[in-house]
Amino acid sequence: MSQERGGAPALPEAAAIGGLRPKRGVLYHVGFFFKRKPLGASGAVVALFLIIVAIFAPLIANNDPRETDYRDKYAPPSSEMYFGGDELGRDVFSRIVHGSRVSLRVGLISAFVGTTIGLLVGVASAYYGGMFDLLTQRLVDALMSIPGIIFAITIMVALGGASVDNVTIALSIAFIPAASRVHRSQALGIKEMDYVLAARSIGASNTRIILRHMIPNTMAQYIVLVTLNLGAAIIAEASLSFLGIGASIDEATWGGMLRGATGTYVSLAPWLPFFPGVAIIIVVFSWNVLGDSLRDVLDPRLRGAQ
Repeated sequence: MSQERGGAPALPEAAAIGGLRPKRGVLYHVGFFFKRKPLGASGAVVALFLIIVAIFAPLIANNDPRETDYRDKYAPPSSEMYFGGDELGRDVFSRIVHGSRVSLRVGLISAFVGTTIGLLVGVASAYYGGMFDLLTQRLVDALMSIPGIIFAITIMVALGGASVDNVTIALSIAFIPAASRVHRSQALGIKEMDYVLAARSIGASNTRIILRHMIPNTMAQYIVLVTLNLGAAIIAEASLSFLGIGASIDEATWGGMLRGATGTYVSLAPWLPFFPGVAIIIVVFSWNVLGDSLRDVLDPRLRGAQ
């Protein structure tokens, strides 16, 4: 143990007032996550890269994604057109860069809105119970029995057709049932915890108990579910655009680029489906491994797992 100038023993550096260790900062937790989950960390790096590309898309793209030039029709990859040209002579690289904006916009908004509404519905259903819980969960059962892509298509038809906004709304609604069921299962356990019972015994209102005591204790699961739903939203948007019912036909989207590369175009220019397909695979895989890693780190039951 080190000695001070006066000869008195100095306290260990790890010691703190009252025997408590100093609070660990954000950098410590980020470093711990990168060390503990390298695969999830790589997913986080790719996710951050996608966000940067989407924000600075006009600066990164070297051409107008909508500009057509028939002299560049099926042009191979070159220093001027990094990923070549499509069937209309448009720059594939610029369209992929601008397509990241659509994917990120649809993914972030639909995952956040759908999961948040599902969180509120699930926690309220578990807390109030009784007839409210019965009716809510039967409605959730009915919605979950419909395949997700069919459900989204039905909503888009009701909203009036293909557009990025309609895709976002449709996917937001489609995420609500599953998110509600997941959060309800956790809220049922939280409802019987001592701190919730104590808050109820001193006369706290139902709204206060739900907002101050139950919902904060579901945040770990909420963060994981938002991350996983974001990857699902990106691939769902690409699927809808591939079917021709997603974003408008003149919008640069990864799914729309795959749709335009089908048929005879593949034999003429095999790079047309390759680059948007690889972009979808890398981004969705990255968000999924990030969500899985966050679940392992944030879930107390899995912290001891590999």
